[in-house]
Parts: sequence; structure tokens; C-alpha cells
Amino acid sequence: MPELPEVETIRRGLTNLVQGTTIVSVDALYPKMLNMPAKEFENMLAGKEILQIDRRGKYLLIRLSDDYTLVSHLRMEGKYDVVPEGTENQKHTYVVFYLNDERELRYNDTRKFGKMNLVKDSQVYDLSGLNKIGPEPTEEDLTFDYLKKQLHKSHRKIKAFLLDQSNIAGIGNIYADETLWLSKIHPEQATNYLSDQEIETLRKNIIKEIQLAIKGHGTTVFTYKNAFGEEGSFQNHLHVYGKKGQPCERCGTPIEKIKVAQRGTSFCPYCQRVRGDLSE
Repeated sequence: MPELPEVETIRRGLTNLVQGTTIVSVDALYPKMLNMPAKEFENMLAGKEILQIDRRGKYLLIRLSDDYTLVSHLRMEGKYDVVPEGTENQKHTYVVFYLNDERELRYNDTRKFGKMNLVKDSQVYDLSGLNKIGPEPTEEDLTFDYLKKQLHKSHRKIKAFLLDQSNIAGIGNIYADETLWLSKIHPEQATNYLSDQEIETLRKNIIKEIQLAIKGHGTTVFTYKNAFGEEGSFQNHLHVYGKKGQPCERCGTPIEKIKVAQRGTSFCPYCQRVRGDLSE
């Protein structure tokens, strides 16, 4: 699933490729991913200019003329590409935006899990998922005081806490595992047992890892590609995710994999140890 670094990489690519173009017409080929009937969606987008492309957490916010925003959530395997007009559709192409420069912006999704909501600008943060989204994992937004308060009132397993987008925006399975390994925190550690030093270490590692992953254009584990059709490179710098049975880089202990919050979770049983009671 694309996480913040991958979505940010896509945002930057689309900004370079389609910002400033006008949508002449649209083919919506899979209505279930839309928040309105396909014909209404197509008619409302015709003639809209793509003014800017923003991001909030894992959501792309495609800002349009007439005070509209197309909110796009890629979910598991959604991706965008830009091709010359008339290029044959891929098997899993479900929305085609015909642009005024003889190109097409296409949304492809092998799982069909992606969602598109066309709303007025003022309604963006009323949408489910965005109405309670947490701060971005940046130095300015993710403060120590905020993180400590949220962790100590949570009493959850830290991995589940990190995956909850209402706590911190944009972190998914890959970067949760990576930042916990970097911080030497067990994924099942109860959040209210973390010390101030552990909280600050975790905060710094979250911010640093996300920025490094953005610089690496994201992580390609399965099918992720950016808007230029290129794979990310950060998978070459992962320490623990997807490395079950391989020796830990720090201590040589084989990496183990368990389920936490219904997600496969990789960790080092020696470097990352649980203190106190296990939370729910």
C-alpha cells in the first residue's frame, strides 16, 4: 500500500506532468470508486483546470478551478500515469482524464480499492478519513508534547498506534516497522510504558525515515510506481521490513515476523524487547 513517501512522490510527479492543464473530458469506467454517478462525475470535471496538487497524509488533493478538489486515495495498488492521447488502455485502467495538450492522465488499480471524491474545497476535511487525520510527520507538526500526550492516553500496542491515521498522518506498515526497529521499540510495546527518551527517539526516527524515503522516491515492494512509471529505490535501504529470517543488522539475531493489528510485523527479538504488560 502506498504510504506517505510514495504518495508524496506521486504528487511531485503529477505536479510536473499535469499542473496547469485543463481536463477536456473524462471516462469513468468503474463507478464504484466514485462518490457520485459516473456521468455526473464526468460532466462536473469537464472544463476544469488542474491548478495544483497537494497531499494530506496518504491522500492526493487535486485542486481544480471553480473551487473544486478531487480527493484521491490510492488504497492498496492505485497509481497514475500520463500517456499520449490514443494510447491503448491497460487492463486495469478505470478513470481516464483527457487533457487539452493531447495527453491522457490515467488512474490504474489492479485491486479496484481506490476511491475518488469530487467535492467543493470547503468540504475536503469533512470527508471520512480526513476529518480526523493526525499531524504530518514533520519537525514542525509532530511535536514531542503532542506525541507524548497521545501515546500516554492510548494504552495500545505501539504498532497499532502508528497505523492509526488519527494519531499521525501517512505512516503504514513499512515505515511503522522501520521506525520501531530504528528506535529499538518492540511493536507490541504498550504506548503508556514509553519513556520520554524513547518517545523523542521515535519522533526523530519517524521524521527522518519519512524524509529519507521521500528522497528515495518511495519503496517498491510489489507494484508501486511513480507518475513517470518508475519504481522507488528506498526498498534497498530497509532494515527489517520483509527480512524475516535474515540477521539483524545490529546484533545478528534472525528477524522475526508476527501479526500486530492484523498486519504482518517484522522486528528483532533481541534489539526490540517488551517492557511491562502487553496492551490490548
